[in-house]
Amino acid sequence: MIQAVETKPSEFSRIIREHVAKTVVGQHEVVERVMIALLTGGHLLLEGVPGIAKTLLVQTVGKAIDLQFKRVQFTIDLLPSDIVGSEILDQRSSEFRIHKGPVFTNLLLADEINRASPKVQSALLEAMQERKVSIGDQTYVLPAPFLVIATQNPVEQAGTFELPEAQLDRFMLCHRLSYPSPEDETEVVRRSLKLKLMRQGDGAVPMTAFDAITESGFLHVNDLSEAMSRVQEVHVSEVFIRDCVELIQRTRHHPRIELGCSPRAVLALVQASRARAFLCGRSYAVPEDLFALAEDVILHRIRLTYEALADGHSPSDILTELLESMT
Repeated sequence: MIQAVETKPSEFSRIIREHVAKTVVGQHEVVERVMIALLTGGHLLLEGVPGIAKTLLVQTVGKAIDLQFKRVQFTIDLLPSDIVGSEILDQRSSEFRIHKGPVFTNLLLADEINRASPKVQSALLEAMQERKVSIGDQTYVLPAPFLVIATQNPVEQAGTFELPEAQLDRFMLCHRLSYPSPEDETEVVRRSLKLKLMRQGDGAVPMTAFDAITESGFLHVNDLSEAMSRVQEVHVSEVFIRDCVELIQRTRHHPRIELGCSPRAVLALVQASRARAFLCGRSYAVPEDLFALAEDVILHRIRLTYEALADGHSPSDILTELLESMT
């Protein structure tokens, strides 16, 4: 049994959590995953049914740090050029000029990413892996830091496209959100009742939680860069590395798994564990970090065999089996 390590959260974690708590009720684990993505430069996929504050949470974290933030609402008629940009003919000079798309930012929120066609989803592959994009015959480096936080509805919902494996593998973490507890949902209702009207000329509209997001001003890009450098100083033992590699290797040889994890998975597991250790106030990674992050790192990267699915097995069942075999 893995024992929790009593530590004091980092100042970086405290400031962001306090800022988010002013707007978002609960969702502490999701906030941690967003901070891990920020600290490692990894990309994050948030999956859940509509209406559980996925977009609100990401926007709130984006306002907590002085970062360039852009949001793209993915729809069926979206084009790749709507994301990365395009060449536009200037009729005055008869020359092409570059129009840069919203991908040129620090934090890109790809809202409901699985509502766009696979062709549009693939437009992010180069940006997510190499942090650069190609427009015409030119290649442009994206700002630093750069990360994508995407939200998606479950693939069972109408009008969605399942993300291809090549893109799923580029997400360091995939976190699945659940419905709030009765206590948290009650607090959501209480807060909504306190929202007032927004006056617009002679008219008015009711405020939403998005209107209640406050500007932070406490953290800036240099604060994030400093925190990222401290994450790089977190010690990872050889034993911890061996455990991570062994877990990923087991996904490739399990008889019920058709597609195991790629080498990106073990890199993601180690880097995310370092960031979690930093957020918890530790200077070293412990097995608790591995067990806490294994689901978000592994589940979206594995595919079960047809026989396993027919027998009623799920990826989470197989992962639980793998983790229990390592204790």
